[in-house]
Amino acid sequence: MMDYRARYISVKETIEQDQQRDAYSSEDEGDLFECVLHITSSNTVTGQSERIHPMDVQMAVFHCADGFLKQLMVTKLSQCQYALPLLVPDPFTKQIEFPLWTFRQINKSWKMRNTNNEIISKSQPIYKAQTPMVFFFRFRSVSSSKSQLMNSLINEKHNTFFHRNCPCSSRTRVLMDGVVEIAWFCPSGKNTDKLTDCVAFCNLHGDAGDHEKQLQILTEMASVIVVLLPQLDKNDRSAAMMNNLFGNKKPLICLFTEDEFTVMKMKKRKFKIGLKYRNQSDVSVELRRTINECLSETSSSFRLEDVSKHSDIKVDEEDDDSRRGRAAAQQMMSLLENKDLTKIKELFLPSQGKLWHQWNQMNKELHRPKGEEIKMEISTKTIEMNKIREKQHESDMSEFMKIFIKEMNSQNEHGKMFFLKWLRILLDEHTSSDLSALLHKYDKAWSAVLKLKDSSNKSEQHKAKQTELEKISEELQAATFGLEHIIREIGQIYESCSSVKKNKKDLQVHFSSLPSLAAEMMISGFPLELMDGDAAHVPLIWISAVLDQLIQKLGDQRVFVLSVLGIQSSGKSTMLNAMFGLEFAVSAGRCTRGAFMQLVRVSDEMKEQLKFDYILVVDTEGLRALKLSGRSTRHHDNELATFVVGIGNLTLINIFGENPSEMQDILQIVVQAFMRMKKVNLTPSCVFVHQNVSDVTAGEKNMEGRRRLQETLNEMTKLAAKDEVCDAECFSDVIRFDVQKDVKYFAHLWEGSSLMSPPNPDYCENIQELKESIISHAAKSHRIMLKDFTVRVEDLWKALLSERFVFSFRNSLEISAYRKLETEYSKWSWSLRSAMMETEIKLHNKIENEVIHEVEKNYLETELKKTSEEVKKSMSEFFEKDKDKYILIQWKTSFEIKIKELQGNIVSDTQKKLNEVLKQRVLKKEIDAQRTHREDTLYEKSKELALELKYKNNNEETLKKEFDFFWEQWIKKIITDTPPIKNIDIMRDVREILRDIYGSVSVDHWRESNEYNVITVQSYSEYVQLKRPSGFVKNVVRSAKEVFGFGPLSKEDEDQIRSFVTDVVHQTDEEIQSFNISKMGYNISCIQKLTGYIKRRVTEHQKEQVKYVFKNEFFMELVLSICERAKQLITDQHRRFREANDPVIYVEKKREEYYSIFQKYCHGATSAAICGEIICQKLKEPIEQSVYKKTARDLANEMRTECSSLKGNRLKLEKHILETLAEEEDFDKYMKYIHEPRDHFKSFIRDEVSQYITDKFSVSVLPKMKENIEVLQQKIMEAAHQSTEHVQEKSGDVGLWLQSFTQRLSDELIFSENDLSGVKHDDVDFKLLEDVMRKELDHVISISDSCFNTNTLNEKLDLKFRPDELLFSHFCQCCWVQCPFCGAFCTSIIENHPGDHSVPFHRVNGIKGWTYYQTDELCADFCTTLVTSRKKFRVSDKWFPCNDYRSAEGDYEKWDITPDPHGLPYWKWFVCTFQENLENRYNKKFKGDGEIPGDWKVNKQDAIQSLNKMIVTN
Repeated sequence: MMDYRARYISVKETIEQDQQRDAYSSEDEGDLFECVLHITSSNTVTGQSERIHPMDVQMAVFHCADGFLKQLMVTKLSQCQYALPLLVPDPFTKQIEFPLWTFRQINKSWKMRNTNNEIISKSQPIYKAQTPMVFFFRFRSVSSSKSQLMNSLINEKHNTFFHRNCPCSSRTRVLMDGVVEIAWFCPSGKNTDKLTDCVAFCNLHGDAGDHEKQLQILTEMASVIVVLLPQLDKNDRSAAMMNNLFGNKKPLICLFTEDEFTVMKMKKRKFKIGLKYRNQSDVSVELRRTINECLSETSSSFRLEDVSKHSDIKVDEEDDDSRRGRAAAQQMMSLLENKDLTKIKELFLPSQGKLWHQWNQMNKELHRPKGEEIKMEISTKTIEMNKIREKQHESDMSEFMKIFIKEMNSQNEHGKMFFLKWLRILLDEHTSSDLSALLHKYDKAWSAVLKLKDSSNKSEQHKAKQTELEKISEELQAATFGLEHIIREIGQIYESCSSVKKNKKDLQVHFSSLPSLAAEMMISGFPLELMDGDAAHVPLIWISAVLDQLIQKLGDQRVFVLSVLGIQSSGKSTMLNAMFGLEFAVSAGRCTRGAFMQLVRVSDEMKEQLKFDYILVVDTEGLRALKLSGRSTRHHDNELATFVVGIGNLTLINIFGENPSEMQDILQIVVQAFMRMKKVNLTPSCVFVHQNVSDVTAGEKNMEGRRRLQETLNEMTKLAAKDEVCDAECFSDVIRFDVQKDVKYFAHLWEGSSLMSPPNPDYCENIQELKESIISHAAKSHRIMLKDFTVRVEDLWKALLSERFVFSFRNSLEISAYRKLETEYSKWSWSLRSAMMETEIKLHNKIENEVIHEVEKNYLETELKKTSEEVKKSMSEFFEKDKDKYILIQWKTSFEIKIKELQGNIVSDTQKKLNEVLKQRVLKKEIDAQRTHREDTLYEKSKELALELKYKNNNEETLKKEFDFFWEQWIKKIITDTPPIKNIDIMRDVREILRDIYGSVSVDHWRESNEYNVITVQSYSEYVQLKRPSGFVKNVVRSAKEVFGFGPLSKEDEDQIRSFVTDVVHQTDEEIQSFNISKMGYNISCIQKLTGYIKRRVTEHQKEQVKYVFKNEFFMELVLSICERAKQLITDQHRRFREANDPVIYVEKKREEYYSIFQKYCHGATSAAICGEIICQKLKEPIEQSVYKKTARDLANEMRTECSSLKGNRLKLEKHILETLAEEEDFDKYMKYIHEPRDHFKSFIRDEVSQYITDKFSVSVLPKMKENIEVLQQKIMEAAHQSTEHVQEKSGDVGLWLQSFTQRLSDELIFSENDLSGVKHDDVDFKLLEDVMRKELDHVISISDSCFNTNTLNEKLDLKFRPDELLFSHFCQCCWVQCPFCGAFCTSIIENHPGDHSVPFHRVNGIKGWTYYQTDELCADFCTTLVTSRKKFRVSDKWFPCNDYRSAEGDYEKWDITPDPHGLPYWKWFVCTFQENLENRYNKKFKGDGEIPGDWKVNKQDAIQSLNKMIVTN
């Protein structure tokens, strides 16, 4: 802010005593004179002591400030056209200080007329300016105000020097006596100028007789001396001084305050003027005339820097840090001496010159390929760009840059600031005069071009002048040299070193430390170039690195991004500088080029209100900047506007005046930029600022202006909508905009038109109003983190590099937020599934125990309710508290619906599975009854034998022989009575069924293995016949060529069949699991059901709108392939059924248990002992099953948080899969991943689980098993104890005890009363039974413990309960739709998700066998590059352009393929590594159009590293 009225704010001292108020009330009686005198006497002292002199306030702050704040203060005072402190005595030591440092940033401009009456412009740093100096001082106290008189000479309308009659002045002042202030009069080159040249005016405050040192210095340096005194008095101490001045040759003007005469010349160069009773205006005229006369007769001049040559004064630049910084800056500047200004950037900053511009041009061409051979064009460009980077890297680093980097790394923080300030000051000084001359030259040439353009003469002269203008423009661009160019050079050094991955020669520090220097400068308040103004390019690598360093130093702070747009020289930078006290370049010849950003720290108090830590202000070059650019501006302006609007939370649209034509041009650009933001789902806001409006207070006029603006915006919206193909009728369709609140009118910046005019207070008020409006927007706006800002800059610039912004824009912040939401969704869905799995197991146990006979949906929903509420709460907190909540809100409703649907699906699926268990339970009853009968009979027979031998004197050996004989006889009987369950041959059954279906066709020739697999076959051409329009069928000829070389079937037909096969395979997998073979056993009906299902699906598919019918071979191959695939699973499940139900195998496993009980009978054990052992032996297998299931669930939960590959979402899992594939380099596994992704995922998860169990067995798996078995043991004993209490209470028998016991465990174990039907004992001591069970249970559990190993879960558990199956069902219930071009599958974790399918990185199309049309050349393009090209692809005999792929409809229109000219290095490495394998597999070659570019050869480590790009970090 630059409101000069701030000096007039009243400041009062707080006096700690009661103030006398209202000494006499209105009701009091008294004399008028007495009353007046009383009040006057009581308030005189108090009133004076309360008010502090404004200049004392200024000087107090000045004395307390450090060098940088002093410099800022003086710069602001100069901008306000106030006098500046020149000589300042220390309030305590009286040491005089000359604050030269404070003047270093001040430039003054003025205009004069030369002898030819031509106006000459001058602009100089004020400390260098050689000007006359008029010195004013006084002796003794005078009645007239010296400062007021000086103001009348400089600017009658403005109090340049504070005087006694200014508002808030007081008689007493403490800190101003002895202070010398200086101000400059700068003429405007007009006839009305009071002085014809720039003149300095110095003012010594106080009695000059008391400040002899200041008087001596200034009288020596003055061109004209003006002294005020009451009268001459020979006896006064000033008499001698006056005589010396009178005898001096310097012009002297004496102003006598007590005399009345007009101007009188006493002798040559000596004048006197009386002031008493004189009109102030008359005196000013006489004095000005006299000073002009004196100045015309003297050639002496004053230079600010020369003041420092005087001894006995302290110069503020003598500080050690300042001296060191200046010395280093001067050392750098010495290198620029005698160098052509237009050549110094080329000499000293080589990295940002032609090489950088060539690299930029190629980068744009890389993103906008024109030819047909895209990949080779991209490869060539990439290689050339790398060579340019190498040239940049190899170029010698100038001594100039070496010194800069050395100083930035060696100085302390204070020293760095001085060094940078000095360097900027000296650079401005070095370039200002040449730039002024060039600008003057440019203006003349520009005027000449305009003159010729307006005339009818379009001759060669016009072309010559235009060429001259362009040449001067290039010189201006080359001659502009500032701190920003040095930092730009460092940025290019960093980018070139990053590209070649090694340090630059002569670089004293490692290149990785360079971004830290720029980050420190940003923190210190220096702007950073965001977009290179000369190259019109964003150096992404450099900017990202600097912002990363900024985050490291400050933390990932919350920022509000404020950007500005407007035409050139419309006051954008000035407005931002005034609003936030920034340092964007505003001096002549230094128009902003490109874009700069600067941090503004938010105060702690405001942070609470705004919820931001910093405001990041982005200043930009002017739109329609024809003068300095020399380049086509329309495209550049659109690019710049889109970029600036996109990165900003709020954009200020700066319009200079109310010129309709200028407004129309800028508004069309702005509206188009906002329209693009709407189409890519970004929602910035804007405020329009009309600068330089003549009457901002006229309400009606402003209303009319707003109405016109609204109409213009609506008109521009309609025009822009045509360009952007967008349905918008008015501006409010594009962005939220309130024409009443979001349009601001600004007064003129200056309070007048002369160069001496101060800033307009109305402008300052307008600035404050705008600032409040911005704060209001900020408070309502969503925050963006610095890290997010980095990503947004990258996204916008990458999209702008492409010619189609909306098509190319990739909103990484939105993608990152969505990925985070997917990860959370994965956790929520896992919680629901995990909770339902627990309920499912509990109900499964109850069904097996025949406790329940139906499963109600309401019960399942109730069981899930608690977890459902927790998930709902977690979702609510996530959407409300996450840092990206403003992005996430768009998906809140859809994900709430998805979770609700998921809950419904989980409940329905569980009910379906449990109902199937109920059905199978009925069918399984007979099997279980037979087994139970055999067991009971065996118990009874062994008991009878034991009772026979009980009273005989038999030793253990005899008992063993008797039992073994009995056992052998019993096994023989079982074999005789019950046929054993045989091993199975699934493929034999399959062939038998196929023979029944196709009796005339031999199926014996089909292979036993999956050597030929219809699931993974490359083409289905041999399996189909094409339909003819007439209804006849045409045999397919394999040699025919179709779209991209897929053979006789079109690519969409091939994809359609492959998708059909994949779905059939997936559904048959589920069908096989539903057979529950491990419980129900296998018979040929399982294959019959599978075959019937496959036949039905094939028939249904052929009835759809397809162009082919399947041959019989297809159906047979599909059945064989599916059954071959499921053979191992079915065989394993049948083996488990056989082990559990084959009477011989099962009974043989129980031999030791029976023998133990037999021994107890023989030895006369109690009923309780025998009963307890039988119960514990029966509990062994149910205990193990329960422990395995619980451990499997616990392991799955643990791996979701601990296993790196399984603890994220599906995308992270795929990243780990690809890393593993690369490490193993197994081509067959790659093919399975590419062609059978679901199966490969399953295999990978199985391997990960197996490895995890192996690695963590002793530290995690075994402890879990033991913990679970201990918990279960405790529950069993609790059930036994509670059953005993129940029986005693009911006076029941052992039957009641068993009933109670099994019911209490029905949730935990598959263990029913039927399992204990043979346990019938009378007179059981239940207390003893508990003790026996406790002991026997320990024994049973110790045996189980000893059996635990890494394979236990796989061997003992049903497939559906294994941890890998639990994890697979969680991860793979997602979208498996494949990209119609490259086959990469959609990474959404939600099946049937809303919106388009997408994948972070696509593959090379040739990986799936794509070839170019009618060739055997494998395609070596990424679909992400194809979609930017003019190439065409064919669907249903129609050709479609790749860059409009959605027009092909079908699968194509459902995919969002973001253009990317580079492609993922991982797949480049894969193609290069397995080129021969791919060629052999598809019997085609990477040649011709499919030749692999040379730059695709990357090493494996870099390939794996590139996968990190798949994961957009939060």
